[in-house]
Amino acid sequence: MQILEVIDLVKVFKDVSAVNQVSFSVNEGSCFGLLGPNGAGKTTTMEIIEDIIPATSGTILYQGKPRSTSFREEIGIQFQRTSLLNFLSVKETLICYQNLYRNPLDIEWLIERCDLSQIIDRKNNQLSGGQQQRLMLALALINQPKLIFLDEPSTGLDPQSRHYLWAIVEEIKRDGKTIIMTTHSMEEAEFLCDTIAIMDQGYIIAEGSPAQLISTYCNTNTITLPNETITDHLAFMNLPYTQHGTTVSIKSQHVDETLSRLISSGTDLTDMTVRSANLEDVFLYLTGKKLRD
Repeated sequence: MQILEVIDLVKVFKDVSAVNQVSFSVNEGSCFGLLGPNGAGKTTTMEIIEDIIPATSGTILYQGKPRSTSFREEIGIQFQRTSLLNFLSVKETLICYQNLYRNPLDIEWLIERCDLSQIIDRKNNQLSGGQQQRLMLALALINQPKLIFLDEPSTGLDPQSRHYLWAIVEEIKRDGKTIIMTTHSMEEAEFLCDTIAIMDQGYIIAEGSPAQLISTYCNTNTITLPNETITDHLAFMNLPYTQHGTTVSIKSQHVDETLSRLISSGTDLTDMTVRSANLEDVFLYLTGKKLRD
């Protein structure tokens, strides 16, 4: 069942067309990722769906109907950056937000779910990045939303904090909640998202599960070897390769066959690495490697 449907969404700022005929749907209980380089239009798309800014044209359906005046009370948003009152503690902040809603969650449940017990009496300005993100996630859940928006939830977190946050998001998914997220971390998107839409220059240019996107656009493996072990053999092996400093990379759809040829040629495979394609390869293939400001 679709909880959200976006149809032909357009947003124009003066002479800039930020979102162009964007359409997609999100299934209930799934995690939908909106990816793209800087300036692709993903943040603008999210803000329109969240009812923060109006669309120039297009339709957004929530549970099969146009969004009502109660829509904002029925969703949760974890912004990438939110200013909290420094003089309040974590518990006081939760109580403050709890009082904003008619049917809030029990604070003790939130404290346990988002692992806030050890910092519950700490002031907001004394929280680490990971602790602040867990608090922001708790605030996004406090009104018992069916649909939750996460804006780059793990930006700036160390690996331990990032994986801990992902575990909490996985628990939220198991509760049957629907998540729409933006992220610049391809690892995060591949780990959490059931469906991904990649945007560029205001358009959706690809959509599917991580596995579908990888198999469609980058279904090759990369074999990497030191120059000195492979260079003499490449001339007569007729294998496509690229040279990067002291290493050579060979692209192959059939790793077993390529390895057999390398072994037959007498190539030393001691320092070889083999890497399967991932979502980052898809992203760079579709959007290019040129830096975006």
